Amino acid sequence: MTTSTPSEPQDSPIHQSSSTQARLHQQSSIMLREQPKEVDLLILGAGWTATFLIPLLETEKIPYAATTTTGRDSTIPFKFNPDSGSAEPYKTLPKAKTILITFPLTGKGPSKVLTGLYRSVHGAKNHWIQLGHTGIFNQLPDSYSDDDSPYDKSNERAIAEDELRQLGGTALNLSGLYGGSRVPRSWLPRLGQSKDDVRKRGAVHFIHGEDVARAIVASHRHPTPGKRWILADLRVYDWYDLIMSFSAMAEGEESAQEEETRQQFAKWVGELMLEEDVRALPREMDKLGRKLDSRGFWKEHGIWPRHQRLG
Repeated sequence: MTTSTPSEPQDSPIHQSSSTQARLHQQSSIMLREQPKEVDLLILGAGWTATFLIPLLETEKIPYAATTTTGRDSTIPFKFNPDSGSAEPYKTLPKAKTILITFPLTGKGPSKVLTGLYRSVHGAKNHWIQLGHTGIFNQLPDSYSDDDSPYDKSNERAIAEDELRQLGGTALNLSGLYGGSRVPRSWLPRLGQSKDDVRKRGAVHFIHGEDVARAIVASHRHPTPGKRWILADLRVYDWYDLIMSFSAMAEGEESAQEEETRQQFAKWVGELMLEEDVRALPREMDKLGRKLDSRGFWKEHGIWPRHQRLG
């Protein structure tokens, strides 16, 4: 198919009225507008967490900026290179009171490089928060771990978090994240492929993205330099119990194959209850292995989880 082409494009300045040119100039200015030079909170890596955090920041009227590697959705393009000593990329970032690191840093060095290069441009008066995970608290397999319990100090992410804490930062170690695109009942196939895989599952902990956002804002307003916190919704969940619940919740909502998978998992749990003499769900706490005591953060900051139970 051929189309006729005007001898002069209709968007040429020759054919634009003054009002049209003004509108296009305004649109161009919006697209090319400068990022703020100073904010209260800077998000390094606007991913899943930011989908909950940014709306809260806007509601609370907290000035913020965010980065992505590509600069999508009006964010600042920024990619951290732990092997680079150049401060040039940090000049495009705004000065911030709190800097949130959402991507994992590993091993010794990266935390020092990131904070050092940023502070060389924007000064040292800032607080850093690193999002981590609770998997490092595996040293007390049959008891509760709290914020001050032993943790795996050889873990690469724990090493980076410890380095940041030594520099005055805070580590927020997150339990299982859910909300939005993260739907726990869709995770059953990840638990394993057999009844023996399910048998190994004991306690599990969760926190909703909205409560992660609330915790970040609380940490921004009330910094706790050098501290590591466990973030969970104050509950200990039993995987056996969840499998049964998820299987029932999924009825009529999923494909036939997915439904069959869920019912298979439920069948395995039923068989395990008979084999292990489990009379009712959830199982007794002393049967669940490693458990997390997440009261510390909420008490310190004077707030409590809004999503107090996995839906």
